[in-house]
Amino acid sequence: MKKTGKKLLTGLLVTVLLAESLAACSGGTNTGSSSAAANQAGSSQTTASGEATGAAKYKDFITVDVFNSQANYQGIQSGWFGKIIKDKFNMELNMIAPNVAGGGDTLFKTRSAAGNLGDLVLIGSENGRLNDTAKAGLLLDITDMVKTRKNLAQYTKAIETAKSLVDDHKLYAMLSQLSSQKATDPSEGLDLTYGPYIRWDYYTALGSPQINDMDDMLNVLKDMQQKFPKSDSGKKTYAFSLFKDWDGNMMCLGKNILACIYGYDENGFLLLSADGKTTQSIIDDNSYYIQALKYFYKANQMGLVDPESTTQNYDTMYAKYQDGQILYSPWPWLGQAAYNTTAHKAEGKGFMLAPVKNLKIFSYGCNPYGNKYCIAVGSKAKDPERMLDFIDWLYSPEGVELSCSQTSGSCGPKGLTWEMKDGKPVLTDFGKKAFSGETINVPAEYGTGTWKDGISQMNYQAVLSIDTDPNINAPYNYTMWESYLADNKTPLDTSWQTTMKAKTTLDYLQQHNAFCVAPGNAYIPEAAGSEIDTMRNQCKAIIVQDSWKMVFAKNESEFNSLLKHMQTTVKGLGYDKVLAFDQKISDKYKEAREKAANE
Repeated sequence: MKKTGKKLLTGLLVTVLLAESLAACSGGTNTGSSSAAANQAGSSQTTASGEATGAAKYKDFITVDVFNSQANYQGIQSGWFGKIIKDKFNMELNMIAPNVAGGGDTLFKTRSAAGNLGDLVLIGSENGRLNDTAKAGLLLDITDMVKTRKNLAQYTKAIETAKSLVDDHKLYAMLSQLSSQKATDPSEGLDLTYGPYIRWDYYTALGSPQINDMDDMLNVLKDMQQKFPKSDSGKKTYAFSLFKDWDGNMMCLGKNILACIYGYDENGFLLLSADGKTTQSIIDDNSYYIQALKYFYKANQMGLVDPESTTQNYDTMYAKYQDGQILYSPWPWLGQAAYNTTAHKAEGKGFMLAPVKNLKIFSYGCNPYGNKYCIAVGSKAKDPERMLDFIDWLYSPEGVELSCSQTSGSCGPKGLTWEMKDGKPVLTDFGKKAFSGETINVPAEYGTGTWKDGISQMNYQAVLSIDTDPNINAPYNYTMWESYLADNKTPLDTSWQTTMKAKTTLDYLQQHNAFCVAPGNAYIPEAAGSEIDTMRNQCKAIIVQDSWKMVFAKNESEFNSLLKHMQTTVKGLGYDKVLAFDQKISDKYKEAREKAANE
């Protein structure tokens, strides 16, 4: 998942979380036809209150085109989540994903020009995108329709924020990641979106050497590689494995490796501190971004960077984490989701937060106004009422439970992944295996295929998983349940807890004042205008291109030459003018974060 960079992904979302985070994150492409079962009419069902659902309520089976700019999968939603959607709404979801179809805005522009983005539209609302899309007649006005949807109607702050983003002040979309928590509370749960996560078993095998900073980290990772040169299947190990899928204004992983663990996140061509008071131009010699490129360059010179990084996608990289080929994870929801299976944890193997002494990890604060990513009904939707019913369901307790992904931490279907015991939610044996990343087939009554393949491919978090699920009086996020924490006693967990003198990652970070929260707020950046957008697109193409070249430069002289080329070229393309706009946006973020923190 991308969490906010381009996605972020992100996780535990931390995920904001992220990164969403954000990103991130089970990818893939399914361009085949729907299953035979999906082509039949959905089963007639009623709710406990006697309300009709499925084919009893929606007579015609339909395929819903979902234009989703954060999805990492293209094709028909399959598996257990696909079955739930079919049973409840007599429809299937066909993901249309720019990230899979080549990235960028090409697919958005092509479909916009044709006058039909999709039945459901998931896009960013910032930079005037929501306003422009609504003005172009591509989205349905749901102002009146939402009043009769009990789940959506309760989020009045988010609705008013969304209305303020369009010129006619009507409602065209619902914003994401809504929360009832304080703006200064971290939104991600027990693990934040970012952080230095390493193979803990290998680290302790080295004698748990002190890691004062990220330079020390390189030496520790090199020692790991030398002591453990082969993956579980016998392939060569590397500290870092990179991918290009989520690159935007800059190389995504170039931002995450340093800036995000030292209190900054991106805002255009600036890195902006969590409190909004400090900015860095990403191309400045001493910015965290350039330091990160130097860091990866040094790591590559040490033989620590996977040489396939320039050509692989997220899925290929993820498989390497599953095989134990990669030693460092910049997000908890990557390394842990891929490798921390029940079996591995029982053997004391897996990824855990490293004890780097000078951390100040960036955290996204909770936001009652909503995140900039949003979901809307297309103006040419086949069945607008059904589309809004579906969106309303996504914001219901059941919808939040079931729309889980490998980065959101929500609990999944009751009876399959969890159950109630003595009035408290607990994971089932299936849930423990599924959430630990094991490949496990779902029972026939829940659909077909594996748990992972059936997870929602929407990559959309309507409500934060740390919020309280009224159905169980506990967070949606299963990792915050009392029962989960009580069971968190595997050899891997206890080894980490004993060494770190903390129960959880968040506990450790709080003890050491090692994170900072960007308060959630109502500000969403306005449009920059065509001139700035054109300049930005030209500049970022050079920045991303030269950044990758710098990481894999032959020597320091070539690195410095590429850096100078990047700085000089983008300056000639209007970088400073774009930067001035980004600074104005950063100033507004500062004001909004200060206001939210004081409310």
